[in-house]
Order: sequence, then C-alpha cells, then structure tokens
Amino acid sequence: MSASIGLRWTIGDVSPLGFEALRLSVWGAWRLFGDDAGYVVVVNSLPVASARTRAGPVPDCVRWMAAGALPDALRSHLGPGMAEGVAWKLAPPRCFPGRYELSLDNDCILWDRPAALAAWLEETAPRCLVAADVELALGAFTNLTDARPRNTGIRGLPPGYDLTAALAAVLEEHPAPLESELDEQGLQVVALDRGAPAHVVSTEDVAICSPFWPKRPVLGRAGAHFVGLNSRSLPWRYYDRPASDWVRENWNRHRAELYRRVGLEPQ
Repeated sequence: MSASIGLRWTIGDVSPLGFEALRLSVWGAWRLFGDDAGYVVVVNSLPVASARTRAGPVPDCVRWMAAGALPDALRSHLGPGMAEGVAWKLAPPRCFPGRYELSLDNDCILWDRPAALAAWLEETAPRCLVAADVELALGAFTNLTDARPRNTGIRGLPPGYDLTAALAAVLEEHPAPLESELDEQGLQVVALDRGAPAHVVSTEDVAICSPFWPKRPVLGRAGAHFVGLNSRSLPWRYYDRPASDWVRENWNRHRAELYRRVGLEPQ
C-alpha cells in the first residue's frame, strides 16, 4: 500500500519541542511507508526555510510547502474569535487527492500501523479515518454526530474524497461560525462521518499522552499524540506547578524511547 499513500503534516511557529516531535513523526512515518509514499510538510506563520531548519534532518523524499488559502466555503464561516493557527489543517484541504491521504499532527508519532489504519487501507469501499480521544471536544458541532470522543490529530481520506465538498455540506446544513479550534475539529469529524462512519484509531493504539487527567502519560501500542507540546508556555497551573513544566517532563520521560522506536539516536 505504500505507493498509494501520501502523508502530510501542518506546522506553524511552535515550540522547539514541537519541532522535535515533528522530526520524530516524519521519521516514524517513513519507517512505516518507505520512499514510495508521498510526504509533505505544510508550513504556516513562518518561512518554509525556517521550519526546515528548526525541524532538523528528515528523509530526502519529504517535500516542504507554504500553506495555501482556505476554500471560500470555509472562509465565509470564520468567526471573529478565530485564533491564530485555527483551520491551518485545511489550507489546503488535500495534498494528495489521488492517493490515500494520512494527515498527522506534528506532535503525533507513529512507530507501527494502528489496526484501524491497516483496515482503512485494505477496505474495498474505503471510508475516512480519524483518531479517538478521551474527552469530547467538538465545539459547536458536538450534537451532529455520535458521542464518541474523537480528534483530528490523525485524519485519513480515501483517494478522490472531496473534503471541501463534505465540509461545505455540513456548513450548509448547520451554518455555525467557526470560533475556535474545537469548532474546526468538530466540523471535520462530522464531515468525515458523512455517508459512512469513519474508522477510528483507538487510544490503546495511539495514546493521548499527557500528564493531565483524563489523559494518561503513557505510550500506545503503535504511537502517541503529545497534546500541548506545541505551546511555549501554557497559561495555567496543575497541582500548583506550571502546566508547561508537566508537559516538558512528560516529553523528556519518553524521549529516548521515542527515538528508539522510530530508529534514531537521541540528539
């Protein structure tokens, strides 16, 4: 299946640990899918050359590109509360329209194929793919699909799937403004379920790895998503300590093992 898949990441002006996680995410994906797959990192909020430098060495087959414009059907729904960075995952909506397209958050690292991903690639009538979560966080679109917590840290689209049309159809039926990252995520999850429910990557396979309950600071069987790692400073405290200290400690606790699992030496 490696020749029929393309992988993409979205990266902005995130923390140094966020760029380290991106490097590990790219190497982990390359070990799973090889040189015949397509790879692209879509950069926003900073020059492409700066992002490449901050990420460090990655396989030569990885392409880097500047983020494109949002489709008109989405831009007209952006609310005044839209924060910097929201909707970048949809700019552009697709990078590999003729292939299976797997989007990973830069802080989502795979070292094996989750069961749902393998099933998604093998299905004769392919559906979409999305990640499970431990908390329901779909914003204004919470009540428009089933109640399972899901997130778009992993998003899979089959060949030829028109994501823009699916998003526009949801917005036409439910014209809620996109005010936050949760609204953007909820819109995508509802769109991915249209026609047939999306495959869901379990948290046992790809853990939501965080020290903040109900998340758990553990690795999954096939990967881990280090939510919160991109922020340079989280503006709140947890058990009387800065939340950012907890995030850094959690990363450092797993760091050497993560390098080992993607086949690299720690730097």
